[in-house]
Amino acid sequence: MLPSSYLLVDLATGVLVLAGAFFFLAGTVGILRFPDVYSRLHALTKADNLGLGLLVLGLALQAPGWAERLQLLLTWLLALAAAATVCHLLARSSLRQGVPTHDGQKPS
Repeated sequence: MLPSSYLLVDLATGVLVLAGAFFFLAGTVGILRFPDVYSRLHALTKADNLGLGLLVLGLALQAPGWAERLQLLLTWLLALAAAATVCHLLARSSLRQGVPTHDGQKPS
């Protein structure tokens, strides 16, 4: 690769990692600011999945080989599956316990 292409890869990596960090921060703000457990779960799960995806993509650009890129991809896919499962279990548990929404209504 030419030196200028290294600069472009480094720049793309920086942009993707910063964008991923922004989405992690947005998910954290969602936990702190949203009024009920259901909207907090939604904000956290969506933001963290996208943030981790952008972070993995940025790191994959710097990975030395395909084995490392595949490992990053598999880690991200495992995190996606785990986040969806945990979010579903927490929401269902809250629903069964009758945790109300932010407007005081019990979800049906």
